Amino acid sequence: MLSILIQNARVVNEGQITETDVFIRDGFIHKIGKNLSKLQAEKVIDAAGKYLLPGLIDDQVHFREPGLTHKAEIYTEARAAVAGGVTSFMEMPNTVPNTVTIDLLEDKYKIASQKALANYSFFMGATNDNLEELKKVNREEVCGIKIFMGSSTGNMLVDDEAVLENIFSSTDMLIATHCEKDPMVKANEAIYKEKYGEDVPVKFHPLIRSEEACYASSSQAVALAKKHGARLHILHISTAKELELFENKTQLKDKKITAEACIHHLWFSDADYEKKGTLIKWNPAVKTASDRDAIFKAVLDGKIDVIATDHAPHTKEEKNNTYFKAPSGGPLVQHSLQALLEFYHQGKISLETIVEKACHNPATLFRIKERGYVREGYWADLVLVDLNEEQEVKKENIFYKCGWSPFEGVNFHSKITHTIVSGHIAYQNGKFNESVKGKRLKFSA
Repeated sequence: MLSILIQNARVVNEGQITETDVFIRDGFIHKIGKNLSKLQAEKVIDAAGKYLLPGLIDDQVHFREPGLTHKAEIYTEARAAVAGGVTSFMEMPNTVPNTVTIDLLEDKYKIASQKALANYSFFMGATNDNLEELKKVNREEVCGIKIFMGSSTGNMLVDDEAVLENIFSSTDMLIATHCEKDPMVKANEAIYKEKYGEDVPVKFHPLIRSEEACYASSSQAVALAKKHGARLHILHISTAKELELFENKTQLKDKKITAEACIHHLWFSDADYEKKGTLIKWNPAVKTASDRDAIFKAVLDGKIDVIATDHAPHTKEEKNNTYFKAPSGGPLVQHSLQALLEFYHQGKISLETIVEKACHNPATLFRIKERGYVREGYWADLVLVDLNEEQEVKKENIFYKCGWSPFEGVNFHSKITHTIVSGHIAYQNGKFNESVKGKRLKFSA
């Protein structure tokens, strides 16, 4: 692996922006400081005028392999992630078959070790009857356990109260939850189906997957976590009401109950259904502008701890369907950093806060070893961005296997120029170097 010297970079790290050099050797950040040219690197990158960030860590993606590879693959989506400055991902268990045994979990790790350009980890999925398998998971090797407390993905719904009690009381793993109360969603669906039949206008999606359904499930998860002292991470918060469940007084390393916001809930509102239709149909739903603004405020004030994507691609043909037939989810991982940098250009968020929420905090929350920061001795997971080079999202520069993006036509005012994964320049100015794969994430006990 080449030694690399990044010169004259504006490093955004741990609440500061400092112009400095970074020297990388054997995959790790060896030295940070001024005038490091004497170290004679094999590869030199002049970063004058550009900003160097830790690589983003996306704690919620769906890469669809195995079983759903007509939509996406670990290979294609990890490439797209790297092109977007995401150097590590944590992938969800709702593949086919569902990742609900140790053997199936390790099958995914094997695929990733051969194909993923980014670093990787995979969640173990919970069901109503796999508690004994969950107890076998090694928390130093696996990011967490995923519970769908809502039928967003079919057969993985965990709705047995006794099972939920057992999971929350018997594991020391981080528990990540999708929270929507299924009976409430089903009742809302019946109301709209009676009125509109199969062709329910998509604008009603946030009323079907309602604020009440989200809050009922999230509050149940929080109550369980408090009762049993479990580590709970609630994914993709979509309502202002849910924010009352979280606090910002405790340092993240000591927090037991944490929350995530996703790019689409920070960017879109229910006003966008008219133009975007089912392309922005997600579960939980994109809701009102006031919900969006409250979530953004909670990101800034620390009630929400991390920003991720819930990258969940479907083909355009699948999405271009009637309301009940169009699947929920969309591709986002390639454009999450550019979207966040757009918020920076709009004066809504600082570069330091972007790095905190998308790089530092996922590493701290999940206790990832030696990643998420620009520190000597840490893995060199880095992304170099030009804040003054525009890039329009169009079909020819989209790397998702599904070939489309909800950001198509958006002209971002920043561009990712280099992505370094575990000390390897995996992406540079639109081109990939796939000669070295990403590494399995490791976690502190």
